[in-house]
Amino acid sequence: MNTIKVKDKTFRTSISEAEIKQRIKELAAQISKDMEGKNPLLLAVLNGSFIFAADLMREMTIPCEISFVKLASYQGTTSTGKVREVIGINEDISGRTVIIVEDIVESGFTMRRMIESLGTRNPESVHICTLFHKPECLKVELNLDYVAFTIANDFVVGYGLDYDQQGRGLKEVYTIVEGEE
Repeated sequence: MNTIKVKDKTFRTSISEAEIKQRIKELAAQISKDMEGKNPLLLAVLNGSFIFAADLMREMTIPCEISFVKLASYQGTTSTGKVREVIGINEDISGRTVIIVEDIVESGFTMRRMIESLGTRNPESVHICTLFHKPECLKVELNLDYVAFTIANDFVVGYGLDYDQQGRGLKEVYTIVEGEE
């Protein structure tokens, strides 16, 4: 296992680049099959999901569109528990199939806020696609349609996920070394 330092924390490799690429291909194939005949709008949640969303979209075999929304609930390595919308949705999603593309679902508060916000805009349907899911952290009921990886309640960095805005560009995913939290 490879270890790296991001700012003042040590992380170890937990998911390789090859594993991530393979799982995204599988997820894209499933979404393409499920959404055949539709032109879904991928709604990527910034900043963390931008790499995942781009790779997912490139692997999809059906027409689709992408847009971005920015929500914030993190400071350092812990969630603040308060979600504030920073950049909103400008597209008309009335009658559209929307797939929220998220980097990580933990408490579920961010997703619940997104679904509530989208629901007022009359989409045909809303689906959730997440790179990571931490089931032991979930505090609200959610239907996660597409989950790339289910992980333990550890702090992770890389492949779009950051620690204090650092580490997003790492090609692999790293888990914080115990005692570093």
